[in-house]
Amino acid sequence: MTARRKIEFQANAHRRSLDPSALAFLSEDVARSVRRFHAGLPGYAETPLHSLPALSRTLDLGAVFVKDESRRFGLNAFKGLGGSYAIAMHVSKNLLGRDEVCSYEELSSAAVRARIGGLTFVTATDGNHGRGVAWTAEQLGVKAIVHMPKGSSPVRAENIRSHGAQCTITEHNYDDTVRMAAEAAEANGWVLLQDTAWPGYETIPSWIMQGYLTLVSEAYEQLPQSGVDRPTHVFLQAGVGSFAAAIMGYCLSRAGNEPPRIVIVEPDQADCLFRSARTVDGRAEIVSGSMPTIMAGLACGEPSSVSWPLVRDHADVFCSVEDRVAADGMRILAAPAPDGDPPIVSGESGAVGAGLLYAIMQDPDLDPLKRQLGLDRESRVLLISTEGDTSPDIYRSIVWLGGDDR
Repeated sequence: MTARRKIEFQANAHRRSLDPSALAFLSEDVARSVRRFHAGLPGYAETPLHSLPALSRTLDLGAVFVKDESRRFGLNAFKGLGGSYAIAMHVSKNLLGRDEVCSYEELSSAAVRARIGGLTFVTATDGNHGRGVAWTAEQLGVKAIVHMPKGSSPVRAENIRSHGAQCTITEHNYDDTVRMAAEAAEANGWVLLQDTAWPGYETIPSWIMQGYLTLVSEAYEQLPQSGVDRPTHVFLQAGVGSFAAAIMGYCLSRAGNEPPRIVIVEPDQADCLFRSARTVDGRAEIVSGSMPTIMAGLACGEPSSVSWPLVRDHADVFCSVEDRVAADGMRILAAPAPDGDPPIVSGESGAVGAGLLYAIMQDPDLDPLKRQLGLDRESRVLLISTEGDTSPDIYRSIVWLGGDDR
């Protein structure tokens, strides 16, 4: 590497023996049910799992795979998985009295639409989650109101409005915007559909986490096509931790006696899980303020009460990285070596795992982390590109013009 990247890492001192009961709601059985629901949605198709042999050779690794969520439901990001499943579960359980999620065919029937037409879902988002909620509301004929934190991309706001939702950009950071959405839900009798949890609000966030299982379940079915049964290492980006905990939980529930190493990565301006991992007693730490980072989807300062205990107990390493690591990942995936790897359009939050993996394998200063993780020629690394170019202007500035090298 021509320049050092600011990367801090913390081994998980709070790690415990695997507790299957704690991960039961993220199991393969649950994933199968979730996938059946998603398979019935308009536009469902498995997203690609790209094998990157040229990058693997460059980094002296056994294999590198990238799950490309830019193809999900035409939304350019994975978040529609969580929002759609949570809305369906809310309607199925609370309005239709069902124990399990109803199919999209039933939920979109004239009889059910007549019952749910007055529903309003409200949420806070940097863009991707809100668009997923708006898209699902559009499919089912219900209303969506979306609030975005200060500094959010106007392009992402317009994408949300294109699905018929009301969308405003607030003067608050992400966590205060969540509180604003919660207050609006309480005052107006709306349904809060948030992908973070706190005591007293944990059911819907848990459903959202379960919704994410579709993508990792697909990945595990796709790996054998490249001669791999399961990954040895999984790099997971984190905001409040819901996505990371969901994917981690599924991977560990499938692991048997060979669990993959789980690496959590966050922007250094919003590294609440990293800071929480550094506490003596494993308590959740809060990052406050504006949290300026190009990784808008990860600019969250308060760990989810559902996901943090799982990540705290079962992740291996926490990393806090500067924006240049994500920018590196975007360029690495967009312009692969000319001997076979496919180019991947990965946005700021989607590419940070690739940037971190490259740094670990190329920067001698990170050799202690490489040894700690056991990254070598036998390693099979799974990365998840959670978004494409959801803000095309920012994407071009970084990939074309080398921006955000702070």
